[in-house]
Amino acid sequence: MGACAGVIRVLLVDDQQLIRTGLQRILAPRDGFDVVGECGDGSEVEEAVTRLRPDLVIMDARMKEMGGAEATRRLRERADSPPVLILTTFDDDEVLSASLRAGASGFQLKDAPGEDLIRAARVVAEGGAWLDPTVTARVLTAYRASPSPKASGPRPDALSEREREVLSHIGRGLSNAEVAAALHISEVTVKSHIGHIFTKLDLRDRAAAIVFAFDNGIVQPQS
Repeated sequence: MGACAGVIRVLLVDDQQLIRTGLQRILAPRDGFDVVGECGDGSEVEEAVTRLRPDLVIMDARMKEMGGAEATRRLRERADSPPVLILTTFDDDEVLSASLRAGASGFQLKDAPGEDLIRAARVVAEGGAWLDPTVTARVLTAYRASPSPKASGPRPDALSEREREVLSHIGRGLSNAEVAAALHISEVTVKSHIGHIFTKLDLRDRAAAIVFAFDNGIVQPQS
């Protein structure tokens, strides 16, 4: 899946009706969004995605029956699953690191301004990755401290200079279109570079690429 030019179809997942209502008001049609459905728990997400075919899932990190990490993991096991933007509070580092490992593409604080949520939603829906700078360093610290499926891996010198440039932009959360504009190349070329990056570094997705970029000093966390 992936949002094409035009309206971004969104599935909201939060166990508080008030939060979902607020999110729906922020993600308005005038800004290019269409909230096509809501879920009150992560356990409802798979069925809703199958039925509604959203371009983006915006999901709370903590819910009563199934939280964002587990719901994300189950989604990512499906072919052609939509990207997930996780909403969090400031003290959810451990949950966020689990969500990152599960394959979430972005993280945004719940109390951030509406324009930040709109920006994050657009970036993730367009295939980018987003980490709220307020929690980036803490999430990466928790991620590194948790058990990793791989003890070691390729180093940045496996990349060409251009691939390293592309990876640095991915690490900052840019979409393919934004990377193309920044480097004055086509989106097709960006996609080709990203494919080479994933292959050379044995990365699953853009969330893993962000972690690699930070861990190897290609991008520096903001304080």
